[in-house]
Amino acid sequence: MENQRQKVPEASRKSAFLPTSSGIFCTRPPAEELRLSDWFHPGKRPDVVTITDWLAPVIWEGTFNRQVLGRYYGRQNLTIGLAVLATGRTADQYLELFMRSANKHFMSGYRVVFYIMVDALPRLPDLEPDPLRTFKVLPIKGDRWGDFHLTRMSSLAEHILGHIEDEVDFLFSMTVNRVFQNDFGVETLGASVAQLHAWWYFKNKDIPYERRPKLAACIPFGQGDFYYDGSVIGGRPLEVLTLIEGYLQGVTHDHKNGLNSTYERHLNKYFFTHKPTKLLSPEYSWNAALRPPPQVWSVKATRLSRRYF
Repeated sequence: MENQRQKVPEASRKSAFLPTSSGIFCTRPPAEELRLSDWFHPGKRPDVVTITDWLAPVIWEGTFNRQVLGRYYGRQNLTIGLAVLATGRTADQYLELFMRSANKHFMSGYRVVFYIMVDALPRLPDLEPDPLRTFKVLPIKGDRWGDFHLTRMSSLAEHILGHIEDEVDFLFSMTVNRVFQNDFGVETLGASVAQLHAWWYFKNKDIPYERRPKLAACIPFGQGDFYYDGSVIGGRPLEVLTLIEGYLQGVTHDHKNGLNSTYERHLNKYFFTHKPTKLLSPEYSWNAALRPPPQVWSVKATRLSRRYF
């Protein structure tokens, strides 16, 4: 199926340039957002953190009004992108389950473009045809320094610049070791979306930030907000691109100095200095090895084995 959204003609793009919160310019007019008070009710979940110190909402089951969101976003003619990197054994093990569950639960009722980044032509599952679902297989150029996350992020950046920024209003990138179990809906949309880490949210001590001062990902002792799960990032396409550029700059800095940190620590440094506008509770990326505590009312998606991630 081909995506029905037309690209903005080059001649008219200049009039469509709009600033984003990151200071870069968007070539597509962003979809408007509701007032937070119209749909978000943090007082209904006193058992969890629902508002950050910088007043960003933390989305838990019970805090949002699906009907209000549905009426609003149903009029917006949105297209949402979901990018996933599936290479080698990860494609063989996880891709079919990821695609089948995402096709059922991810942004149900909205137009979605699935971007499947691969190093070899995959065997896609036989899914029921749906005019709202488009599947695009995108080749990647091979591992960058043999690093899964570096490959994932650098490849996604190239595709955002090449075409994705003109095709979707919002973009998520997720690892393929994921099974969607319940509706992963428009309550998750925002300019810059971060995923809270299931384990570290509830442990909340000895958080594994990078503390070594010479590394780009360093967050000084005594500082830090939350610990974020690197398997899910989202937002407007050019905001996602800015995050990726920050990560790649940090990796390059460390590599030149013979140093190394982890992808997730770089991500946490980025969100420490560039606060996300929306946070997803651990319900949206639960760890299959953990038993959900009482605060987790509805698991939206579960992460499977961490062997390759």
